[in-house]
Amino acid sequence: MRLKLWGVRGSIPVPGPDTVRYGGNTACIELRYGESDRLIIVDAGSGIKHLGDELLRHDLPKGPIKTRLFLSHTHWDHIIGFPFFTPIFIPGTELDIYSPVNYEERSVEEIIGIQLSYEYFPVRQSELSAKISYHSLREEVLEFEEGMKITTKLLNHPVTCLGYRFEHEGGIICTLFDHEPYRNVFPSDPEHPDYDEAAAEEGERAAKEENARIRAFIRGADYVVFDTQYTQAEYDSKFTGWGHGTYERAIKEAHASGVKNLIFYHHDPLRTDQQLDEMLADYRARIKGKTKMHIQMAQEGVPLET
Repeated sequence: MRLKLWGVRGSIPVPGPDTVRYGGNTACIELRYGESDRLIIVDAGSGIKHLGDELLRHDLPKGPIKTRLFLSHTHWDHIIGFPFFTPIFIPGTELDIYSPVNYEERSVEEIIGIQLSYEYFPVRQSELSAKISYHSLREEVLEFEEGMKITTKLLNHPVTCLGYRFEHEGGIICTLFDHEPYRNVFPSDPEHPDYDEAAAEEGERAAKEENARIRAFIRGADYVVFDTQYTQAEYDSKFTGWGHGTYERAIKEAHASGVKNLIFYHHDPLRTDQQLDEMLADYRARIKGKTKMHIQMAQEGVPLET
């Protein structure tokens, strides 16, 4: 499998001189596999616009574009680029969109339709030239041509969100976008006015079990693209409950799961290239001699291969 990142930021695109090296686009990943160079896309943040341009240059001359798009969830930064994905305007394009089951009122097809309404965009969903099919996902296992196996995992985020485990010919790539470690949400201090011993014990047990399932999900992966929007200090001080992870926790979980390469992803929009350089150097120094796992900052345009 071959992996290329087209968007690495969280929350909002941040183009500019301070983000030019790592990239300022929001989430989008290109995954290729098999002898026929089949394409899978993960998320449709602003980075998908540039991926679409690349497909027009290198894939379209070989024939109509046929691909699958897996959405982690439908928060704005993960779908903002979809209306600018040029292949959807080209006759012959076939696109299957997979997304978590939405337990609110709207399906992903309806959500995309709202994006493509005159209030927000000049082209409506019904006017697209591509053939688009929508598929709802729960925790399940999918198998596709040329031996591609995809396992889904519910993540901890304010809206239904899925992680994906891609397995092909012995290679494993996992994506955990927008994920906060599970924690006990019940008061655990006996002095707290709402303390309930049974609830506190059940909360601890449930959080421990769910975090163990995350470790099992990424076990033995060649690459894990992991949400690390915050440092542990930032998370503890003001971002607990926001649905995002930390560098420290990602390192701990990935190391415990035997991950070979950990990619820090979903960079905070306020992080500059220099800050990311400094943070990477610091975390590499912290784990030196303690693990064989390689860590790196997600960077747009850098190809990776299992």
